[in-house]
Amino acid sequence: MKAKSLAARLLLLLSFLCALPPAARAQTPAPAQAAPSVARLQGLKRSVTVRRDERGIPYIEAADELDLYFAQGYVTASDRLWQMDLFRRTARGELSEIFGKATLEDDKRRRTYGFAQVAEESISRTNPAQRAILEAYAHGVNAYIDSLDERSLPVEFQILGFRPRHWTPADTAIIGKNFAEALSNTWQVDVARAAFAGLPAEKRAALFPTTSPLDLPVVGTDTLPSKPGAPAPGRSALPAVPAEVLAELESVRETTRRTLERVGLYAEELAASNNWVVSGKRTATGKPLLANDPHLAPSAPSIWYLTHLSAPGLRVAGVTSPGVPGIIVGHNERIAWGMTNLGPDVQDVYREKFDPQNPRRYQTPSGWRDAVVRREEIKVRKGMMGAETEVVPFEVTATHHGPVVLRKGGEAYALRWTALSPSANEFAGFYKLNRARNWAEFQGALRDYAGPTQNFIYADVEGHIGYYGAGQIPVRQSGDGSLPYDGTKDEGEWKGFIPFPELPHVFDPPSGIIVTANNRMVGTSYPHHLTHLWAPPSRARRIHDLLTARQKLTSDDFRNVLGDAYTLSGVAFTREVVKVAREAGLDAKDEKWRETVRLFESWDGQLTPEARAPRLAVEMYGAFRQKILAAAVGAELAREYRWNSLFFDRVIRERPSEWLPKEFKTYAELLDAAHRETRASLSKSLGADETKWTWGGGLAVNFSHPLAGVPLVGKPFQIEPFPQRGGGGLFASPNVGQAVSMRLIADASNWDRTQQGIPLGQSGDPNSPHWQDQLSDWRASTPRVFPFTRAAVARAARQTQTLAPR
Repeated sequence: MKAKSLAARLLLLLSFLCALPPAARAQTPAPAQAAPSVARLQGLKRSVTVRRDERGIPYIEAADELDLYFAQGYVTASDRLWQMDLFRRTARGELSEIFGKATLEDDKRRRTYGFAQVAEESISRTNPAQRAILEAYAHGVNAYIDSLDERSLPVEFQILGFRPRHWTPADTAIIGKNFAEALSNTWQVDVARAAFAGLPAEKRAALFPTTSPLDLPVVGTDTLPSKPGAPAPGRSALPAVPAEVLAELESVRETTRRTLERVGLYAEELAASNNWVVSGKRTATGKPLLANDPHLAPSAPSIWYLTHLSAPGLRVAGVTSPGVPGIIVGHNERIAWGMTNLGPDVQDVYREKFDPQNPRRYQTPSGWRDAVVRREEIKVRKGMMGAETEVVPFEVTATHHGPVVLRKGGEAYALRWTALSPSANEFAGFYKLNRARNWAEFQGALRDYAGPTQNFIYADVEGHIGYYGAGQIPVRQSGDGSLPYDGTKDEGEWKGFIPFPELPHVFDPPSGIIVTANNRMVGTSYPHHLTHLWAPPSRARRIHDLLTARQKLTSDDFRNVLGDAYTLSGVAFTREVVKVAREAGLDAKDEKWRETVRLFESWDGQLTPEARAPRLAVEMYGAFRQKILAAAVGAELAREYRWNSLFFDRVIRERPSEWLPKEFKTYAELLDAAHRETRASLSKSLGADETKWTWGGGLAVNFSHPLAGVPLVGKPFQIEPFPQRGGGGLFASPNVGQAVSMRLIADASNWDRTQQGIPLGQSGDPNSPHWQDQLSDWRASTPRVFPFTRAAVARAARQTQTLAPR
């Protein structure tokens, strides 16, 4: 890290603050076709052409494959170098070197997982062809870094006073660990679930349902009896989780949330994304249409980066993560694909017994064994106006199961996780996927995929559609991993993974439609255990209903679905509330109840910013839920309950007497108490004027940047908040609002009609016209056309640059 003088830093801050404000920059028109420029770079074999369109999207054309990835690294770094550095520092546990003690706990968590060691070993095992691509990409990133001086560095580096080190193939590999943590983080739920182990089995099963009347399984059927949500473990019973462990778990949750939100990868309750595909028999063109919108935490810049790549034998377009070569979601000349999180349980925790006389020894089925202790040294910045750091030592203890991720008093939990295996390369499969030309090659590519298990959907120009749930899913010796295992026994050992041919998949289903939205994808007839933590099916059901309501679907229909803000769960709740209020005469006795009933009955179910009914309803649902939980399991356990809404949807619908809190004689009394509590809460948070109790008034879209809140320097990084349309969580709609991180509509009849967009813009520089020039399209759910063919790219080009060998 290189220090700057205080005067120089202040001068920089002053010049930065005088820059054009974001709102004005967003209106800056894209330039007309500009004269070509040339950059001569060490490491290229032949010249590469880079065209950019009105959105600043790069169309990279090379005569050599390695030159293509070199150029992709160079171009991506020119737009997102700061973000790339933030990604790798996050996963490596190196944030404190630039941010100081504020991020020390974040770094300790990443060091505990050992992501850096896993990434380095993963690269050492990479085949030569894949290694060459990663090295070419890294050389391109480094060529851009080497072209920068102190004044041309991205402004974040200048403000923080350091220069990025060179990029390595392991830096690309370690970015995948950020995705893995965001999309496969279930061990905390396993520990929390153990806190409920003392409840009667019947009550526990009721609290954790996994099936719903709205379910739309893609693979298998529900002909067998439903699997309970929390089966009694087929192993020795574990003692209850102590309160101090639960408190420590909450601290871990907060650290995880904070870390992942900083890089735009937080996915609450693993509910991350919609995708769907329909065959040509259901479209106006006679060819398939495919849509995808991943749901992740909003960030500035966006988590995704749009790119078009062309080389002999390859033409592919879509989005990637800055720091990763190739395309992650998009299409080539023959096929299109999209992804949502399948979310199987790929993490198990083991309650380890350590020797009180020797805290580094722990018990195994074969006797006592020494734990592996790894010493980490974390550099922590002493002050923000200087570059000096101090080293904070940190020890990581690991058993044969994995690192100890939670330890308090005499309790210790070790983690086994697919992502901590060196064979789990999150991006290896995409090289083949970018080149796949049919269903067989698509499956071949997914055999190499070892990242967080995803729902991959597929469409091709021949008219076929398909689905594959790909990734590594463990098969256990006993149990299902939903509760911590006793580490002193071998009941929780992994026997292997579900064989690839047995992973859930379907090709050309008779219905001509496939929808996934993190919902339960397999019927009870499916032979393998995946998870108990499915997202509620309301988003998938609403998307399915909209798609099946029309005979011949178009891209405009897909746009409407992407923007749909109708909440099935919200409407179901308000209807039941009105029914109870009418039957009990609550609206006849109380003016506030009459107003609530009027709002609920007239509500169209849309989560629009100005709607008042959903703001009142979602708050009332929360109060209703909390009162039932507190009465059923106690206030302390109620705070640990983080499962989906299926149980409470059933309670409000069926109103079973056994779940009615004893202080209420009827559900009408319970709802009346929740109603009064809700109105008091809204008066306190939003004011006494009830006309301001709107959906948008309580939910603002806020794209955050790590420096946005810093006094003096943060303003240019701020995106003006605005009221949200749509939503996730309890009242989810297909359009989940601020969490939509990308939208894609791929048209297999004509790839030049494919539409794709991200929330803000291509550039990570607040002074760029492409910092937030896509925001208006994002707000309207109208992604722009993304040209694909050579002729369409030529017409769209506004700037051309040649990258030439030095």
